[in-house]
Amino acid sequence: MAAKKFRSTHTTNPHNGMIKTDGAFRLGYHDRTFARRTDFDSNNVEFDVSSMICFTRKRLLDLVRSIGFGFQLSMACLLVASVGITSASNACADGKSPNVLVILADDQGWGDLSLHGNPNLSTPNIDSLARDGAQIDHFYVCAVCSPTRAEFLTGRYHTRMGVYSTSAGGERFNVDERTIGDVFRGAGYATAAYGKWHSGMQWPYHPNARGFDDFYGFCSGHWGNYFSPMLEHNGQIVEGKGFIVDDLTSHAIDFISAHSNSADSEPEQGSEPFFVYLPLNTPHSPMQVPDPFWDRFADKAMVPDPAPENAKGQDIQHTRAAMAMCENIDHNVGRLLRHLDEQKLADNTIVVYFSDNGPNGKRFNGGMRGRKGSTTEGGLRSPCLIRYPAQIPAGTHVKQVGAAIDLLPTLADLAEIGWEQQRPLDGISLADALRQMSTGPTDRLLFSAWGGKATVRSQQYRMQRDGSLYDLAADPGETTDIAGQRPEIAGKMKSALDAWIAETKPLSRDHKETRPFPLGHPQATWTQLPARDAKSTGAIVRSNRFPNCTFMTKWTNTRDQITWDVDVLAEGDFEVQMYYSCPAESVGSTIRLTCGESTLDAEISEPNDAPLIGMKEDRLQRAEGYVRRWKPMTLGQIHLEPGRTTLALRATDVPGEQVADMRLLMFRRLP
Repeated sequence: MAAKKFRSTHTTNPHNGMIKTDGAFRLGYHDRTFARRTDFDSNNVEFDVSSMICFTRKRLLDLVRSIGFGFQLSMACLLVASVGITSASNACADGKSPNVLVILADDQGWGDLSLHGNPNLSTPNIDSLARDGAQIDHFYVCAVCSPTRAEFLTGRYHTRMGVYSTSAGGERFNVDERTIGDVFRGAGYATAAYGKWHSGMQWPYHPNARGFDDFYGFCSGHWGNYFSPMLEHNGQIVEGKGFIVDDLTSHAIDFISAHSNSADSEPEQGSEPFFVYLPLNTPHSPMQVPDPFWDRFADKAMVPDPAPENAKGQDIQHTRAAMAMCENIDHNVGRLLRHLDEQKLADNTIVVYFSDNGPNGKRFNGGMRGRKGSTTEGGLRSPCLIRYPAQIPAGTHVKQVGAAIDLLPTLADLAEIGWEQQRPLDGISLADALRQMSTGPTDRLLFSAWGGKATVRSQQYRMQRDGSLYDLAADPGETTDIAGQRPEIAGKMKSALDAWIAETKPLSRDHKETRPFPLGHPQATWTQLPARDAKSTGAIVRSNRFPNCTFMTKWTNTRDQITWDVDVLAEGDFEVQMYYSCPAESVGSTIRLTCGESTLDAEISEPNDAPLIGMKEDRLQRAEGYVRRWKPMTLGQIHLEPGRTTLALRATDVPGEQVADMRLLMFRRLP
């Protein structure tokens, strides 16, 4: 059944993405201004009879009265039919804004759902979103995590925004970009993000600075422990409670409870709709999952993928752990959906589920080529399920190719958010397709690049930077290069890809400037400088080659130094803490913190002989480093002057064999 159809005040640049016109592709942007529709032109109304499901009786009467008597008479039968409109239709009535819940999985491939034919696991709760809502059949993200997050948050290609890495500052998108959190908060929504942020740690890159009122989770690209780990809440270090995905989900449930905006009740004084972003961090490694989920897979045989490339060399233990982690995600999605039902919020809540890249290992993936890190179908295709009973008919299949860049304009359209763009979007709204009121797919082009590779995807074809072309309708496994058989298509797509590369420069290192790490933003109480963002000299080494959750170790003498390239954003006095570990026999070292002309000395007077943790919970050997239970030590107070400088930490006296292992520095701005 088609949903409501009326002339919108949205203005759209026809040169959106790569649009095929007169046999050619054109490079351009999406440019639209969203505005809430508040009136109807009685002389020029485009009205779809089957769209009545999204109007209440009152709105239907008001609409017909505004058009005129003759049209009223012809619509009388529909007014009678409107008596049977369900409570689901009431969700979009009476001007009540829908709530929004966006769930993002980490390293879950398209094939990691029973919905997509994987016989190795069961994901009934996630699958139900497709049954009761819509699935975008061909939906694309980036090859790795941080670019996808940037594109979802802004509706723009990450290559335009300074994202070039997954760590050490390269995961940050430019501070002048507007986020989906900014848009919904600006429309009166209560906003929250719980989980793996991976788009910058310090203000103004921190989630609290990018449109989210409440944040609980971690800002790095991966985390070293999933059971009661060290996390942060709005910048302040806290300890998690239990398994991290369960904990993050509980925070989302609590936030939803505090901001209930149901469709069938009058809003309480001060109530507001919610926008909850839940970027979960599994099945990303380390492969940790609670026993009840692991026990179902510990000895289970795994059905291989039909593609020999994916079946050969599969790590069965890794696959078992990934499947267990996906079932844990499904369990938590079930918790969320039940809570929406219990709070009578389901009809008036848009629920979105997708992942950030292809699977993080060789396993079932629908016969597609590639996995995480690749620019082939298997590395870029993601599930995308959207449920919104008020506007999206159950069981909808969207045939238009879509991408993470489309979610911001799509959700803004579904929620009828009024906002003005600061920059042209690369994404388009798929709201009409979700409502089943579009005329059919348009032959847009979607671009992606990572690790020296680049690709372009049309409605039917995919081309790689090397000129190879694949017909995905006939060959979803990308086994046969047809560039020689389709020279006209190959030429147009290659020209489009080359133009996009020339414009956004994803393969050049020229735009990968080294930006300093902000310190002391005037709006931030807390600023965290982790070892991840530091460099070391002397004997000091990083605990693992993957920096996101690492610490500095082998700090043994006064010549060793840990430094950060910082930009102090505002003058002020700060209390400084160091999170460390140190055996009892090494207590007594004096350390010095220097920033510009300011110096702070402190002595390590208490031991923290914390062992490495994580190996007992791992279901197989990890590649990332292990972590410790870190102890905060107050170094004292320091005055900082604004400007770019080097922050340095070194020891001035080392009575024992080592100084300490150092995890992070925390600065608290003093009043």
